[in-house]
Amino acid sequence: MSAVLTRHHDVLAALHAPEQFSNKVSSHLNVPNGMDGAEHLAYRALIEPFFSDVVLTQFQPKLQVVIDELLVNLDAYDDVEVMATLGHPFALRVQCAFMGWPVALEQRLTEWIDAQNAATLAQDRPTLRRLADEFSDIVIEQFDRALRGEGDPDSITAQLTRLRLNGTPVSDDYLVSIVRNWTVGELGTIAAAIGSIVGFLAQNPVVQKQLREAPMHIDHAINEILRLDAPLLTNRRRTTCPVNFGDMSYEADTTVTIDWRAANNDPKVFVEPQQFKWDRDPHLNLLYGAGVHVCPGKPLAQLELGLFTRSLLNKFETIQLGGQPFERAQPPRGGYRRIWVKFNH
Repeated sequence: MSAVLTRHHDVLAALHAPEQFSNKVSSHLNVPNGMDGAEHLAYRALIEPFFSDVVLTQFQPKLQVVIDELLVNLDAYDDVEVMATLGHPFALRVQCAFMGWPVALEQRLTEWIDAQNAATLAQDRPTLRRLADEFSDIVIEQFDRALRGEGDPDSITAQLTRLRLNGTPVSDDYLVSIVRNWTVGELGTIAAAIGSIVGFLAQNPVVQKQLREAPMHIDHAINEILRLDAPLLTNRRRTTCPVNFGDMSYEADTTVTIDWRAANNDPKVFVEPQQFKWDRDPHLNLLYGAGVHVCPGKPLAQLELGLFTRSLLNKFETIQLGGQPFERAQPPRGGYRRIWVKFNH
């Protein structure tokens, strides 16, 4: 059986009832997202220090270098296709910089991402299984490289190889799963978020002007933009027992799809939900989820998107749509597949 939750109240209630709506949906290992209870808490506690204020402060200069390199000379072109020029390269380069992976790995990962996206859209499960094995090989190579003492000994990858749970080293399978959640999930959502932010600014010159005059509101604006245009459309949960839920009843082992886009546009919670508004309550926004499974990488994502947007607005006087019609992404991705923009000094 399956069901879909679209109302904000229902989604929030499910997120705060993990004992009834389990994250153990897939048969594949998923650390820590696909875990529940004490197991989830234990592994979550292992990874949360990687997103601390200290770590992110140390990472910020590297992040700024990536952004500056991507924004150079954009104004030299009549039209810039945002996803190919900014969205996907930004997500990939930032993730490599955060993990301490060599620049030479970027092309290999780009090819892997392209193949993964194509196989996902085609629902080609044999190819997806092969690509999963290929990704595991890539990550294990980076772990081996760190263990040989190559690269920064304090990189995130090197630190992962030293993780212990109750004194026992975390196995390669579990480490690969942790990195898969960070990398595969983040690459898609961060790229989509960049496209949505740039696309929104290009279509809303008034908001552009407001943010240049009051940059302290950029983070708030990003949350509202991504409420309107969700980078991740859905997630799944599984009922652990029969559940009576408002005016609905679910049997045990029902797969429940959480529709983030619908919940974040619920008119009972967000007045005129399709409109950008400055006075939204940020606590109602489910962009990063809620409850015990709220996105652990939220601080990193907010830093990346915030610094990118500040740099973009500082560098260019105007951002406007290009001459070609944009194309929306296909589910499960949100945002744009292609969107052309012109940047002007």
